[in-house]
Amino acid sequence: MLTLTRLPDWVPPGTDDTVPSAARMYDYMLGGGHNFAVDREAAALAEQAVPHARGVARLNRAFLRRAVRFMIDRGVRQFLDIGSGVPTVGNVHEIAQDADPECRVVYVDHDPVAVAHSRLILAGNDRATALKADARDPSGILGDPQLRRQLNLDEPIGLLFLCLLHWIPDESDPRGLVRRYVDAMASESYLAITHITEDYQPYQVREALRVATRGGDPVTSRPYEEVLTMFGDLELLEPGLVGCGTWHPAGPGDIAEDPKLNQVLYAGMAYKP
Repeated sequence: MLTLTRLPDWVPPGTDDTVPSAARMYDYMLGGGHNFAVDREAAALAEQAVPHARGVARLNRAFLRRAVRFMIDRGVRQFLDIGSGVPTVGNVHEIAQDADPECRVVYVDHDPVAVAHSRLILAGNDRATALKADARDPSGILGDPQLRRQLNLDEPIGLLFLCLLHWIPDESDPRGLVRRYVDAMASESYLAITHITEDYQPYQVREALRVATRGGDPVTSRPYEEVLTMFGDLELLEPGLVGCGTWHPAGPGDIAEDPKLNQVLYAGMAYKP
């Protein structure tokens, strides 16, 4: 007899719990609870290929915290997080609004679980919202009434593409995509990017990506020179494009003991004059 498994109440209707999701795998690796068995299984396989892959996820989250604080210190009070995933502890709105309660944040993701949980967390927060949208539709996202109510595009914005662009294949023109968002930003805005690479651990990262593509979405690892082009003509800030753990580390949790682990993701930030 067929037994149907009842999904938790926070799962939106129609969600497929048989295919892993990058957003939910990331949530699991960060210790979150909004993921399914299939996500945990895929994450475990990824960790077999790249030991301490969970640590890589945490390095990315630590970079997010540093990047947001860096922008806050330079006067940014608005943030647009593209491909935000499930907002587990220490996400953009928490960091930004802890520094200044007036900060405004818009999260964008295409995963229904990520967006549904984001909206639960943000209920009652009138300075943060979550949009369900495809990152490859900048015109739709930037023109969305919810975004327009939160963000003033005539004022500086902190634009975040963290662990997203490697999910966008070359044929979808990720460089042109970033440029379209940046072109809509005011002067004195900032762009932060993290991106997976095989430059330092080719076999291990390739195996991890093979697991990640079980969800059906392609993953494109890129070398240093290609990731660098994602910033276009913007001024890349010091220390440039470097391993995620080595971008202005502020404490022990920001950098891994294993140097190779710090190089699985490239990280960088640029300024729009």
